[in-house]
Amino acid sequence: MKLGFVSDSLGGLPFETMLDHAARLGVSGVEVNTCGWSTAPHFDLKGMLGNKAKQAAFRKAFADRGLEVISLNANGNPLHPTDSAQGLGLKDTIRVAGELGVKTVCTMSGLPAGNATDTMPNWAISSWPPETQAILRFQWEEKLLPFWAGIVDLAKANGVEKIALELHGNQVVYNVPSLLKLRAAVGPIVGANLDPSHLFWMGADPLAAAEALGAALFHVHAKDTFLNASVQATTSLLENGSLMNIPARSWSYITLGFGHGEEWWRQFCYRLKMAGYDGWLSIEHEDVLLNSLEGLEKSVALLKGVMPAAPADYKPQAI
Repeated sequence: MKLGFVSDSLGGLPFETMLDHAARLGVSGVEVNTCGWSTAPHFDLKGMLGNKAKQAAFRKAFADRGLEVISLNANGNPLHPTDSAQGLGLKDTIRVAGELGVKTVCTMSGLPAGNATDTMPNWAISSWPPETQAILRFQWEEKLLPFWAGIVDLAKANGVEKIALELHGNQVVYNVPSLLKLRAAVGPIVGANLDPSHLFWMGADPLAAAEALGAALFHVHAKDTFLNASVQATTSLLENGSLMNIPARSWSYITLGFGHGEEWWRQFCYRLKMAGYDGWLSIEHEDVLLNSLEGLEKSVALLKGVMPAAPADYKPQAI
């Protein structure tokens, strides 16, 4: 496996400074945010598209530091019913990835409205009352499947080999079954970006998810979640309080090791290997209480201690 981080983890720093820290920390690459829910401080998507000089300078900044571009990340809601810019941003990200020779694009499935006349995304996560099934049929049949069939064609045309969908709340694809359902419908270019932090707060087990995804596991975001049991006891994990008010929440994103200890992350890395995954661990720092650089440093140190790096070489002796 190889270690890197998401560029927005140091979103307050200039591009070159962010890369200097990556080199200092001894990681192998950086995953770059391009649009969507990110202001993309390190990537000018429109300016980069078709601009060979800008693309060359971008690649050189990485190469000069011995770093790789892990992937481009177009996180957000590409199926938003009134904000078409997010879907267009994903398409442009795929085109730029092709021009840069980046083979993986990370994004999310999108969340449409619940019917043709609604203007707000609608996340249906229960089977009752019965209108939830009408919502899901509309979202899958009228919006999700046609959109993703087109995105797969665009990826193929631009040489992008993997579209890694983050299993994220407020998206149609948010867990293993929904990811595998979409993959079966549109083909193996679509796979999962497994971020354990989201599965924690949705009540799933990231260790089991890694095994269940198998060949559909394309990418991993290393992010932790703090589960605040005393608050959870009365509010549940269905939390909509301010992300900035950690004590009042039942769960919060947190620096690696502060929510789940080193032993859990050691098990996670081994389960990834068991599932056949030998790709990137891309740290995504979103802890509002810790300094971003300090949190990233602590996360890098933890993963360096637990992730397998060298290829396996054990063979039974011929006896």
